Amino acid sequence: MRRYGKHTDEDDIRTRPGRRNTRPRTNIRPKHVDAAEGLVLTVDRGRLTCLVEDRMVMAMKARELGRKAAVVGDRVALVGDLSGRKDTLARIVRIEERTSVLRRTADDDDPYERVVVANADQLAVVTALADPEPRPRLIDRCLVAAYDGGLEPLLVLTKSDLAPPEKLLELYGDLDIPYVVTSREELESGAAVERVREQLDGRITAFVGHSGVGKTTLVNALVPEERRRSTGHVNAVTGRGRHTTTSALALPLSGGDGWVVDTPGVRSFGLNHVDPSRVIHAFPDLEPGTEGCPRACSHDEPDCALDAWAAEGHADPARLFSLRRLLATRERTEGD
Repeated sequence: MRRYGKHTDEDDIRTRPGRRNTRPRTNIRPKHVDAAEGLVLTVDRGRLTCLVEDRMVMAMKARELGRKAAVVGDRVALVGDLSGRKDTLARIVRIEERTSVLRRTADDDDPYERVVVANADQLAVVTALADPEPRPRLIDRCLVAAYDGGLEPLLVLTKSDLAPPEKLLELYGDLDIPYVVTSREELESGAAVERVREQLDGRITAFVGHSGVGKTTLVNALVPEERRRSTGHVNAVTGRGRHTTTSALALPLSGGDGWVVDTPGVRSFGLNHVDPSRVIHAFPDLEPGTEGCPRACSHDEPDCALDAWAAEGHADPARLFSLRRLLATRERTEGD
């Protein structure tokens, strides 16, 4: 038996490398300069369908992105198998900077915000004039989310054969929001679809609305069924079909150069994430008047400088009232 004295020769000792320490660790991440550009069309249980050139490619998020998640509308960089063939999977290695973000929370007390769609130019708020009755507070909340996220709002009022639109439009007249009024007969004849399409051409438009307002019917008319089937009817990984409105889905606009993002019906639209200082950017006639506001002003308090700004004739007082009505939606329930 070999014995070692007090001063052993360490070079003579054979050591076995640990299993967890055989690979060198590094913080350097590959740049993926050869990655292909893609557009996220839908997300389903961790699998993302992306449009790469003219192909539908199934992908997953790379581990190196950490907690950052890609959503519908994101422009991404992909590597791996980009053929789009069945049972192939690419990898998203980069999410490009977003130009706009539509977000919501489950309610006003929920700190966790959910990104509904990225890079949309416009938010089409679809509401029925009757059956079901319009919910102005929900419309207000959608408008605030649009202004906060950098999207331009569009009102689409359906079922005008059941009730006139004037009363509802009067609430939003001072906001100068474009709108389209449709009836069931016009939807069936296609006349209403053409008017809506004119507002969507060349833009990425996200559609929101609660159940029963006719949102999906309108989207189906704007995007023929064969296009919906070719884009998102079957999960290429699980092989199971999904109803297209259970998750957001981007669809190419038929007869125009644009995209329609169909989102699930909403019961509520929480605004816990909204900062009033961002909403004011959508009111260029009022924004200069905030220079005299106290720090962290809610724009609805006694010493708000906007009162004097409107009183001096720099802006219409009705516009200030509309701004405050929108900002106050966080303190009111959507059914009020």
